[in-house]
Amino acid sequence: MNNIRKSIFALPLLAALLLSACSGLNVSTLGNSIGLANLPVKAAGLTVSQAQVPSSDLLAAYQGTLEQIYQKVNPSVVNVDVMQTIASLNQSLPSNHPRFGNGNQSAQVQTALGSGFIWDTQGHIVTNNHVIDGADSVMVTLADGTTATATVVGRDPNSDLAVLKVDLPANQLMPVELADSSQVKVGQMAVAIGNPFGLSGTMTVGIISGLDRNLPVGLDNQSSQATPTYSIPDIIQTDASINPGNSGGVLVDAQGQLIGVTAAIESTTNANSGVGFVIPSRIVQMVVPELISTGKADHPWMGISGTSLTPDLAKASDLSETQRGVLIIRVIANSPAAKAGLAGGTRSAVINGNSTPVGGDVVTAIDGHAVNTFEDMVSYLYENAKVGQTVTLTVMHGGQEKTVDITLGSLAASGNQ
Repeated sequence: MNNIRKSIFALPLLAALLLSACSGLNVSTLGNSIGLANLPVKAAGLTVSQAQVPSSDLLAAYQGTLEQIYQKVNPSVVNVDVMQTIASLNQSLPSNHPRFGNGNQSAQVQTALGSGFIWDTQGHIVTNNHVIDGADSVMVTLADGTTATATVVGRDPNSDLAVLKVDLPANQLMPVELADSSQVKVGQMAVAIGNPFGLSGTMTVGIISGLDRNLPVGLDNQSSQATPTYSIPDIIQTDASINPGNSGGVLVDAQGQLIGVTAAIESTTNANSGVGFVIPSRIVQMVVPELISTGKADHPWMGISGTSLTPDLAKASDLSETQRGVLIIRVIANSPAAKAGLAGGTRSAVINGNSTPVGGDVVTAIDGHAVNTFEDMVSYLYENAKVGQTVTLTVMHGGQEKTVDITLGSLAASGNQ
């Protein structure tokens, strides 16, 4: 069975806790038997030489570092409880469908659990958009047990971020410290803190296991390929255990500074499989202030769906198998891409048993920056472009290279969110 990328928000609760996964907590025991003398001491924030310190002392120092991280970060992490009223049953489902508990025809209340973290002393709380999407009411619980009703200040489905606000004294609010996620390296220590399975203040430890992933959001229902309408770029991958309920929580570095927001997992079981996805702090820093000031965030929009050009796709498009770039699959009518004359697939080819549109334009550079993959293009637009800005694409069209100027539109105004 293929792996399925899942959000890690706890699914609705009715009479019992119904989560998007069902598994016990993973508990790992550290000891000399796993060779602590070879621990990456620098990653734990230590400066001693491995050769001079017994493994028992290294273990104590490592554990001390983790304890300090927890003491620093946990007061910034909150539990998010969401309630939503369902006015009536979906008559197409049987009355005993688990979504509706005992099948009572009256209004039902669903509750669900997620995580969040304190942004500032004005009471702003950051979480995932999918945690609070459709909520009728939201309750936030601080690490010290203080509870407060939260209002939704702003939400952005295309970065999967949302901002809540609670009315609490500033001295009760401990904002998280932010790191620069562009400096994160594979192999560095990563610590997740959140509310998995409703277990508040849970801390798990791992490493950064991958960088520059893409997290698709939304689906282009007009495309036969069910391609996403947008993708969050520069996603950080971690093997630190994250599970349903961790959504909106934090992933921090050895200094206890925010690397990013835990958002999704790759799993066939809906529970931790060692591959988790985190929205990087650089995107958080870009989006959250906009949500606080305007209640929404906009993103530049071209109006194309595409994919990274592989040797098979290049060959099927009558290009050199070494050609790299973004193959445009479809151009949305009346979009900036359509107005600029970009073209999508003109025919289909069977690749690995699947029919795939080919023959479209191939984007190889944007504003002079090489585009080798779809992720390259999305990342550049996210970090360097704004709505209304004109960018120059280098495009392979009919086997010939040309440049195309395209004025970026608004994703929010496009209706394709």
